[in-house]
Amino acid sequence: MKVIKAAALSAALAIGAATIAPSIYAQQLVAVVETASGTASWYGGKFHGRRTASGETYNQNALTAAHRTLPFGTEVVVTNENTGKSVVVRINDRGPFTGGRIIDLSRQAATAIGMINSGTARVKLEVIGGA
Repeated sequence: MKVIKAAALSAALAIGAATIAPSIYAQQLVAVVETASGTASWYGGKFHGRRTASGETYNQNALTAAHRTLPFGTEVVVTNENTGKSVVVRINDRGPFTGGRIIDLSRQAATAIGMINSGTARVKLEVIGGA
């Protein structure tokens, strides 16, 4: 099982670091409990302000995502395999409903990993949890 420090992960992702090094500032360990690869898409404008499957109001500017089966509240590291950029998102909706896709990202999350213009991207998902 791959174990990473939560604060180091957040800091590395915030500054766009390619690798995650141990940090003396880390407070908590997180484990990668599941991985998957596939195509991601993003959704925004017309859904902004509408209710998600979890009951939350969808905010295209939040770091959230839709997944068919992961429990609401699950945190996932999404890495664009073309750019190497990563973002941590929280699952709060169901989808994607287009065949061949494994996750639908909010506009903000898609921007963070550099896939706004392309609309879709090949990604790696790492489901994280407490260690």
